[in-house]
Amino acid sequence: MVRVLSVSVLRSVSLCNFSSFCGPAYGCGAPSHQPLMSRVVNGEDARPYSWPWQVSLQFLRGSEYLHNCGGTLLSPNWVLTAAHCIGPTYRVVLGDYDLTKEEGYEQIRNVEKTVVHPNFIGYCPSCGNDIAMIKLASPADLNDKVQPSCVPQSGEIPPHNDPCYITGWGRIYTNGPAAPKLQQALLPVVGHDTCSRRDWWGSSVKTTMVCAGGDIRSGCSGDSGGPLNCKGAGGKWYVQGVTSFVSGLGCNTIKKPTVFTRTSSFTDWIADIMLQY
Repeated sequence: MVRVLSVSVLRSVSLCNFSSFCGPAYGCGAPSHQPLMSRVVNGEDARPYSWPWQVSLQFLRGSEYLHNCGGTLLSPNWVLTAAHCIGPTYRVVLGDYDLTKEEGYEQIRNVEKTVVHPNFIGYCPSCGNDIAMIKLASPADLNDKVQPSCVPQSGEIPPHNDPCYITGWGRIYTNGPAAPKLQQALLPVVGHDTCSRRDWWGSSVKTTMVCAGGDIRSGCSGDSGGPLNCKGAGGKWYVQGVTSFVSGLGCNTIKKPTVFTRTSSFTDWIADIMLQY
């Protein structure tokens, strides 16, 4: 029997605790291949398939698909990403590790529908609401290399210095080459009181955002849309942030940590979209 869940129930707990979203064989935020909990702060190759919810959004240039942004698998049908990542011709690739090779575990999906937050202002991630949902044309096959992340409860705020990790195939450093293999970097959370100081991000950082990292610890071009992964209840991983923007002065700028859309500010909206479509 299919259990129908109300929006109010979904809003009170992680979306992926329910089989109707994530499938009976796999829960959320519990990878089969455990991540390497390194204290390296300037990025390193991730353990293959240890972030199984990480996806690559790719656009078509000529006859070739190129990586553009990251995203987070929330259920077999839905991917969370940044609004500024949504573009014309693209596809979603799950279960990838080295973008330069076909390793046999990739799942390629076309897009059925994209839903950009209605209050997002184009080309202005710092204006807020930089969040979007992508519905896959066909559901992902969940296995030990493709699994969903957990979604935090509405209003939850990761604490200052929470040891979270950014993951993605972005540039290794400002104007540097893109990473062929999935990268991870330790990005401790920077509390809003600190991040919003005048000599930090000031008013550019809204309460619906979360900062993490800074100095040599940063996201970079190509990481946009991907997750800020933080451990939460039960030792599971939660997508506490969606990579949004870095300083125009460079990816590794002092007092300019990476800014993420805070997922928990939009948990209700995410649930509404998943139920509506």
